[in-house]
Amino acid sequence: MARIKGAMMTRKRRKKTLKLAKGYWGSKSKHFKMAKQQVMKSGNYAFVGRKAKKRDFRRLWIARINAACRAQGMNYSSFMNGLKKAGIDLNRKMLSEMAINDSASFAKLVETAKAAK
Repeated sequence: MARIKGAMMTRKRRKKTLKLAKGYWGSKSKHFKMAKQQVMKSGNYAFVGRKAKKRDFRRLWIARINAACRAQGMNYSSFMNGLKKAGIDLNRKMLSEMAINDSASFAKLVETAKAAK
């Protein structure tokens, strides 16, 4: 039986890694060994970043809702508690959008939350 050499797959694997490392500074985009290390580290950063993005957006939405609530004379926690007691189930992203773009309906929600308290 003929001997199978791995040159083709090795080249393919290395080209894939170097393509992912394109644009990295210095040797990290040219030398396979350094590129491999940096691509692995970049993948870890990307993974962590996808998780942190969710936290960051939630924090932003809460800050916006809190600012809009305080303009109406109520704080964030009592507003959310009032909405829960009133049976209004809106997520923070939509509440934030309402606070920015539709202040009249947000004011009605604040009044509803005050009444339910």
